[in-house]
Amino acid sequence: MNLFPRFDRFENRHIGTLGVDLAPMLKAMGLHSMDQLIDQTIPDSIRRKGDLNIPNALSEFDYLAELKQTASLNKLNKNFIGQGYYGTITPSAIARNIFHNPGWYTQYTPYQAEIAQGRLEALLNYQTMISDLTGLPIANASLLDEGTAAAEAMLMFYGEKQVKNKEESPNTFFVDANVFDQTLDVLKSRSWPKGINIIVGNALTDELPEKCFGALVQYPDKTGAVHDYSGFFKKASNAGVLTAVATDLMALCMLKSPGELGADVALGNSQRFGVPIGFGGPHAAFFATKEDFKRDLPGRIIGVSIDQYGNRALRMALQTREQHIRREKATSNICTAQALLAIMSSMYAVYHGPIGLKAIAKRIHDMTCSIHNALKKLSYSFYSDSFFDTLSIESDTDSISKIKKLALENSCNFWYTNNAIQISLDETTTEKDLETIIAIFSKAKNQNSFSAEVSTSICIPGNLIRTSDYLTHDIFNIYQTESTLMRYIKRLENKDLSLVHSMISLGSCTMKLNAATELIPVSWPEFADIHPFAPIDQTKGYQNMIADLEDYLCEITGFEACSLQPNSGAQGEFAGLLTIKAYHDSRKEKHRNIVLIPASAHGTNPASAVVAGLEVVVTACDEMGNIVVEDIRNKAIQYKDRLAALMVTYPSTHGVFETSIKEVCKIVHDNGGLVYMDGANMNAQVGLTSPAIIGADVCHLNLHKTFAIPHGGGGPGMGPICVNSKLKEFLPGHVYRFINESDKAVPAVSASPYGSASILLISYAYIKLLGPDGLTSATKHAILNANYIASRLSNKYKVLYTGEKGRVAHELILDLRPYKEIGVSAEDVAKRLMDYSFHAPTLSFPVAGTIMIEPTESENKEELDRFCNAMLQIHEEIDEVARGEFPTNNNVLCNAPHTASIITSDSYSMPYTRKKAAYPLTYLEHGMKFWPSISRVNNAHGDRNLVCTCPPIESYMNS
Repeated sequence: MNLFPRFDRFENRHIGTLGVDLAPMLKAMGLHSMDQLIDQTIPDSIRRKGDLNIPNALSEFDYLAELKQTASLNKLNKNFIGQGYYGTITPSAIARNIFHNPGWYTQYTPYQAEIAQGRLEALLNYQTMISDLTGLPIANASLLDEGTAAAEAMLMFYGEKQVKNKEESPNTFFVDANVFDQTLDVLKSRSWPKGINIIVGNALTDELPEKCFGALVQYPDKTGAVHDYSGFFKKASNAGVLTAVATDLMALCMLKSPGELGADVALGNSQRFGVPIGFGGPHAAFFATKEDFKRDLPGRIIGVSIDQYGNRALRMALQTREQHIRREKATSNICTAQALLAIMSSMYAVYHGPIGLKAIAKRIHDMTCSIHNALKKLSYSFYSDSFFDTLSIESDTDSISKIKKLALENSCNFWYTNNAIQISLDETTTEKDLETIIAIFSKAKNQNSFSAEVSTSICIPGNLIRTSDYLTHDIFNIYQTESTLMRYIKRLENKDLSLVHSMISLGSCTMKLNAATELIPVSWPEFADIHPFAPIDQTKGYQNMIADLEDYLCEITGFEACSLQPNSGAQGEFAGLLTIKAYHDSRKEKHRNIVLIPASAHGTNPASAVVAGLEVVVTACDEMGNIVVEDIRNKAIQYKDRLAALMVTYPSTHGVFETSIKEVCKIVHDNGGLVYMDGANMNAQVGLTSPAIIGADVCHLNLHKTFAIPHGGGGPGMGPICVNSKLKEFLPGHVYRFINESDKAVPAVSASPYGSASILLISYAYIKLLGPDGLTSATKHAILNANYIASRLSNKYKVLYTGEKGRVAHELILDLRPYKEIGVSAEDVAKRLMDYSFHAPTLSFPVAGTIMIEPTESENKEELDRFCNAMLQIHEEIDEVARGEFPTNNNVLCNAPHTASIITSDSYSMPYTRKKAAYPLTYLEHGMKFWPSISRVNNAHGDRNLVCTCPPIESYMNS
């Protein structure tokens, strides 16, 4: 019992329409109470009976105090583990101005380029950095982690060879034995459903297997050894085998690049460029390749184009080739990236420049050489004398046990295999660390310790020492002081609209508040500096938090078990489908490979199904956007012997709670299938209904939507899955952690055991701060806000879909197709909203020519009204065009957005006033104006003239 409750409740800070806003909003909708609205919105047959069984809400102060105690259970040993994760120094200027800055982390994916030029430039810098260091001309704007990047390379190669060799159908992928174990684990989860045969061997000595389409090596390898793979790449190329190399950006500051060696793809993790380890993530993976694959590589590419007036403009290039948009024809289900972390890594390179990076890399290498020489004096032997930052010391069981004990006594973590001890150094390593390492190995041999000495040798083969230049562009050579970097970051930030400016009402994206208290602990060293493969007894704080979060998510979904491993929503879809596939396989029903997917589904649904080795059958939706039950029934019966699953979003992608959902799920179950519920719209379910109640067997949750992880300008995200008892034993495992002790666990879907583990703290905080009542209230207010907007706009715009009682769920679709006949497009409306200082709602999804609006619970009535007023004023502007007051090809809509340079031009010649263009409503005159930095982008020009690295410095002068 709380005798002295605190006044300051997080619920009041998070939910915008509590208090005085509620009554007038209900009145505007003709309602007497919130319960009346919920009764009209959610079918009674699926309503939750009883409250969530979750601890009561904590105040922000009390939560942080409690979490400090949890954090103290994590032990901060000095990590020399390596294996793809390394200590790094995040420059304070980057931590303060990007990582901790809501102007950066609350941005959305830069689909609306005119108000996203800042992060687009930072991501273009990232691509240039990756292209330069890997020696390959095309790089994307980041992927999820190194393991999934390797899997994407394998699937890209497989797709290429399947197209070119339809009769032979090569299906074998060769993996060198010294690729990171977690990468191989992830490769297995992607190869198994596609029928790809993985052969593990020695790339330097073994012959390539028959029917081989691709190969992967590690450079430097998992033991730290540096090998010359140029001969292997040449041999593979002659055999028609495509090659990928998993590599290390810091090592490439000293090693010959993969492009120079002859690889087709280079991939890896940019974590050690200034991004904390965070118990495994989030980090930005990189992926670079040859020009031949530019239209097939997964993920996003930032390209250089021009705006409608010929000014330099950046954009997401080849947007329609984002693989998931190809639905069932996709070769990848990637729908997001790790934009925030890629931006941090790019700024790390901008800040240090090529001279600084090489100096950091050389210091790491020199220290490693010093340890190598010292241990040789102690008569230790090594598996290789060629290395960059990692030593692999030959050891027997007794030696390993003795050194491990000594290391732990000195708060050091080394990496141990059956016959070796590995030590990986990084930029955080100090001279004192070297002395400690030497002392440990000296004591193990009962010898006196001695000081480390500076090595004069380079322990890299001469033919593999890098001689080519990198990061020669001025961007990487003019911001090496903190003042210049700070101003550069701020200039970029000022070009981008984020939640610090206004509501971002993107339907199906849930751009809610990302509260400071939720985010602060992510940077605490007790969480930020923990290695994902650290001894489990050093991670008790993480383990406790993770166990609680899994319990909370199971309670919210009504399911029995949870996997936090998938590090994006699409990866959650894939993981959920894998559990279904494994379930059918365990019942000797491998032939069940049909998945039913409604036509309204997000493109990742069919893309994930294809990647999971399933065959997609699309089912119909009626004119009201609802699933056609009879079509589901007919197709379920038609494919009853092969039916694996139904993928369904609930409430629907059209923003409606369909009353037939339980019947639909029963039909699928009756015909041998299971039900996968896409959790994209869980923000309308929490506390009021659940996936288990509607009849689903598994769902994924977008923690970056419903549970407050920020979108970061296009990542990070998290997509954990929750499952019922049927599927529990099939949840993903991991090569280094018993996260699912069942021998039926599917292989890992992410490189680290808990995906992007450090940002789980954000969702954990969200739940702890709101408690059961606050979580349910948040859902109700999300529904309230959407219905309020619908009621205000329905007299002028058609709300395309509503439920049986005329209500929408947490989002609504406005039909803009009728205005096309007078020359006004949905894109015109989207761009015109920028002039009102708003980000456009979701454009032309799920219905072309519409916008989908999701206000979330975090906005107050004032902000909702401001948005509605903007939309109503835009409707008046449409009417002006319809009345012939302005030409169809020269009006405020088709010319939008209007930049400051246009409005202030001495040669302004628009047929409307400057005020009408820039200040159409009075609130814009009172400090709420956001200026787009460019005019409307010319997308066609950018695709015809693909430039994906930094252009000459002259092109920046006017940007």
